[in-house]
Amino acid sequence: MALPAEFHEIAKRVNNWGRWGAADEIGTLNLITEAVVREAAATVRTGRRVPLAVPLRQDGVQTGMIPGRINPLHTMVAVNFEMFGPDTVATSDDAVTMGLQAGTHWDGLAHVSHSGRIYNGRPAESITSHERAAFSGIEKAGPLVSRGVLLDVARARGTERLPEGHAVTPEDLDAAEELAGTTVRSGDIALVRTGQIQRYLAGEKEAYAFPSPGLSLRTPEWFHARDVAAVANDTLTFEVFPPEIEDLWMPVHALDLVEMGMLQGQNWNLEELSGVCAEEGRYAFLLSAPPEPFVGGTGSPVAPVAIL
Repeated sequence: MALPAEFHEIAKRVNNWGRWGAADEIGTLNLITEAVVREAAATVRTGRRVPLAVPLRQDGVQTGMIPGRINPLHTMVAVNFEMFGPDTVATSDDAVTMGLQAGTHWDGLAHVSHSGRIYNGRPAESITSHERAAFSGIEKAGPLVSRGVLLDVARARGTERLPEGHAVTPEDLDAAEELAGTTVRSGDIALVRTGQIQRYLAGEKEAYAFPSPGLSLRTPEWFHARDVAAVANDTLTFEVFPPEIEDLWMPVHALDLVEMGMLQGQNWNLEELSGVCAEEGRYAFLLSAPPEPFVGGTGSPVAPVAIL
């Protein structure tokens, strides 16, 4: 299905191509200024740390639905190896093969293209099998630290988990922002909780993947209006799945990554954070979430930590 007029109209309204210059490769991460980071650091009161990543394991999140995106294959390549002879210090080493977006991850700006283009109008052909992403590789994201805001949509709607196929709307985000007691502002990283990851944590991998609640086609404009630096949530697909418009697959990916130049994260475990934020009565925190700097990568694993 060709991208409909509705998609192109939204794309024009959220487009950031050229906003930070023709050479820009990091999009909305430009909004994380030194002043933003200083203000983020000022949110820390107790030093309480909440991990947001799912464990990397061979029976992880992936079900095989996405070709090639394999769970980690973890192999020991040395076990108590006495490299320098008998009775010397021994070492154990391991190696891993995995999809860079297999677990808790960031989608890089080169992850998605549409109409032959990636972010900032560069050609999709700039991504090749051997050279990987020539522009906007995930390594360009750098030390990703900012103020995080939990938008606990599930809690704001009075439930622990949104219904299957629920499309999170701007109105849902408004309600979660009101619950948070803070205004999402320029340079923030928004974490949108649906509760869907409870399915995975309960061992229901297929149910976690499909059908799933997620962000609707109307949400990119909400994030664009607030100049959000990045968005992550607790689902496999990020956007509602199946899609709102029949046969229109991954339109939110295209709007966020290609048009806006905004990183998006998936498979983030926001369950403990939801409880901590409710307990402490505050939903803003210092968030450390730098991607692994795979040169030319279209995504990267991340082990984010919220610091309250």
